Amino acid sequence: MGLQVDIIKKLSGFNLQVCLSCEQGIIGVLGASGAGKSMLLSCIAGLVDPDQGHIIVNGKTFFDSDKKINLPPRERTAGFLFQNYALFPHLTIAENIAFGLDNLSKADKHKKAAALMERFNIEGMAKRYPSQISGGQQQRVALARALAVEPEILLLDEPFSALDNHLKNHLIKDMLVSLKDFNGVTLFVTHNMEEAYRLCDRIAVFKSGRVETFGLKEEVFQKPASFEAAKITGCKNIAAAVQKSNNTAEIPDWGITVSISTGIETNNGFVGIRANHILQTDGPGENCFPVWIADESQTPFRTSLYLKIGSEANNQDDFHIQWEISRDQREIIRSMAQPFYIYLDPRRVFFVQD
Repeated sequence: MGLQVDIIKKLSGFNLQVCLSCEQGIIGVLGASGAGKSMLLSCIAGLVDPDQGHIIVNGKTFFDSDKKINLPPRERTAGFLFQNYALFPHLTIAENIAFGLDNLSKADKHKKAAALMERFNIEGMAKRYPSQISGGQQQRVALARALAVEPEILLLDEPFSALDNHLKNHLIKDMLVSLKDFNGVTLFVTHNMEEAYRLCDRIAVFKSGRVETFGLKEEVFQKPASFEAAKITGCKNIAAAVQKSNNTAEIPDWGITVSISTGIETNNGFVGIRANHILQTDGPGENCFPVWIADESQTPFRTSLYLKIGSEANNQDDFHIQWEISRDQREIIRSMAQPFYIYLDPRRVFFVQD
């Protein structure tokens, strides 16, 4: 059961070639713009036809090029939440929610729409139109409409991209509650790694139309399997490296050799460590290095320091790594003479292939 996708779709510039199998739960789909994330959703929903392959949801074949099966969108039991919500401006909120319920009587449509409006706390808006409600309320209407057809798969295409941070955080919590009782597969396309981590159980990283990495979110974020997975999940410190032993790697651009707790299986690749995993230490030792501050940037609660390893920075762009710390920790560092020492915990350092 769950979702099985094995398709090829030839596109201008690259081919979408996806092989993915997953059980129920929320699957985050991460990748750069143009990687094929939204195209995958369109193929599953029946809005775009693959050139070959198959799509099966809970044992029901949506598409199979060999068997000449290609169900129209209305028969695919797929709920689609578009990036711009795609509500019908000429229909009321109740009518939008009930739009796909053609198999029900008028009374049953009204009853089901009313139940969903109550569930999503929009019951007082039944007779309003989309233009008369807020963006957050529109998203709730769109999600209610997607769930009204009792889908076996839910497709979410960047549903938070147009929202401010305060409303986004509120609606992510709402969506987690709303999807708690959904027993099917949810594919959640996003550019935002924090959204993916908060909402999803597993993560699929796309690159040039292919699934490059797929796994539990903790594994994908803490131990990325590729350069692209590290980059797309927000690692700011990645540099080319050469294997020196099973557990050490030389980083020529940084002028250091680091120990890594996990084994290194290839001669060449990349070493990375996340900016918030770097620690300050008292002096020399394994994976301890002297650094100078080249530049810094601040947010209301955090500071990013741009550090050069081994020698004083010549200018603000002359740095090797980025270190994210609290504002309080920044004040402690400010009182220290330069250079001071940082520690790259071997358990936090990772080695990946290109």
